[in-house]
Amino acid sequence: MTSGKGGTETSGSGDIARTLDLLWDTGPRPSRGPKPGLTLDRVVDAAIEVADREGIGALSMRRIATELGTGTMSLYRYVPGKAELLDLMLDRVQRPSENPADLGDGDWRSALQALGRATLALYRRHPWLLQVNQSRPILGPSALDGMEKVLSRIKPMGLSDPELLSAIILIDGYVVGAARTQLYQEETERSSGLTDAQFWEAQRPALEKAMNSGRYPVLAGLSEDTFGSDFDHFEFGLQRILDGLETFVAGRTAEGRPAE
Repeated sequence: MTSGKGGTETSGSGDIARTLDLLWDTGPRPSRGPKPGLTLDRVVDAAIEVADREGIGALSMRRIATELGTGTMSLYRYVPGKAELLDLMLDRVQRPSENPADLGDGDWRSALQALGRATLALYRRHPWLLQVNQSRPILGPSALDGMEKVLSRIKPMGLSDPELLSAIILIDGYVVGAARTQLYQEETERSSGLTDAQFWEAQRPALEKAMNSGRYPVLAGLSEDTFGSDFDHFEFGLQRILDGLETFVAGRTAEGRPAE
């Protein structure tokens, strides 16, 4: 598996044909190894568990073998290597919910809103996803099932097909940034040993002096709850993006322009 800058891993960097065979169950079935009950599904699940607990940097065929209590060579009966395994992991964690209610109450806005919230929850369950370059994903059944469900719900927007895809990309890009900010904050708190409150309290004397200097009148005049934790910045941003899309859709409808 190739690594990018900043320690990221890259999807689609293994044997593409073999990965697709494994994802779609179209190739030769893995030969059974000496450990009873060991399957490709168990290998993928164990890899996800390791990455969830220890980060993507801890992932190796040897580490997964240890997790499963088997020899490293046994894993190669089921998956060619770490690069192909990563693509199987990505598809597994993207498996969409079977509950239609999880994509909102029916209209396109509720579907995109639910998509944004569900994507944030996905990154929080699997933080290692933020360290994977997915610019060239291998598309398996879970990824396509999820895309099919979302597109079927937002098709009534009346936009062109490229615009519908762009709306999904817009939501995902926003969520990735928000998830990264949240996870960085949590990681900083763990690594520094300082809670968020302790960190800002340490700066309070210097900041109070700066605010009383008259140099920053706008900042000094902000309400006390401006930087509080009660305001949901993620939800505020998500709703403003949806407001913008709603205005765009309304304008397109008023113009009577057909989807391109």
